[in-house]
Amino acid sequence: MGYETLYMPDHFDKQFSPLAALTAAAGATTRLRIGSLVFDNDYRHPVVLAREAATLDLLSEGRLDLGLGAGWLVADYEQSGIHFEPAGTRIARLEEALEIFKGLFSGEAFSFSGRHYTVRAMEGFPEPVQKPHPPFLLGGGGRKMLALAAREADIVHINYDLREGRINPQLIKTGMADRTAEKIGWVKEAAGDRFSRLELAITVFVAHVGEDRNEFAATVGVGMEAEPEEVLEMPHFLIGTIEQITEQLLERRERYGFSNVVLPGAMAEALQPVVERLTGT
Repeated sequence: MGYETLYMPDHFDKQFSPLAALTAAAGATTRLRIGSLVFDNDYRHPVVLAREAATLDLLSEGRLDLGLGAGWLVADYEQSGIHFEPAGTRIARLEEALEIFKGLFSGEAFSFSGRHYTVRAMEGFPEPVQKPHPPFLLGGGGRKMLALAAREADIVHINYDLREGRINPQLIKTGMADRTAEKIGWVKEAAGDRFSRLELAITVFVAHVGEDRNEFAATVGVGMEAEPEEVLEMPHFLIGTIEQITEQLLERRERYGFSNVVLPGAMAEALQPVVERLTGT
């Protein structure tokens, strides 16, 4: 259908294990990139995940986007019994994990001593195909996480403000147009000279193809306490005809710089004509 990348999430509800699913997708294709959106750093030790990721990059012949996150969904932690620590601790742990990933992907003996992890003279194997490492995808909706992404990531993903740890209408309102622009400002400030080399990404969580654009936006807006115009401007929503959605994506690329847009898998077929228009395929 012309899509460039298949991303898999990493939660404990009814979904496939991302590592196995991505391996299957890579083996069934030759050009499709694969990626995690995103691996929760608390679920796997970085030494373990680095080896799995390098293997996946090797087996896919260099088609992996390595998405990493500090963890946010409280329900996952409560159900699994994994301790849910404060955001600052989780982000600091992820920052150390990134250093370990880079060290183990280098192909040389690597040691690290931090507050959360210790690695002693370990040589990462196998080496990933992509050098110096598969593209790092990091993101979030809070300033601290987006600053880390701006400093370390290749792909920066703009998300809702996830500090509450659960999904509700108030969380969705943190994805309004003005809040999105503010988040990109944080990224630009933290990235400095790196900003021009970053790929900005966003996930569309609600997509609706049809002629009833305003009516659909009004219905959705009731539960969010938002006006239809606000709903239509939310970068996490795509509502309208194929032509209107195509125009929306082009406008958002111009306004925010989004060149990487993640669409819901359930809407992949319905939105395929948009892909045709944007890629010329």
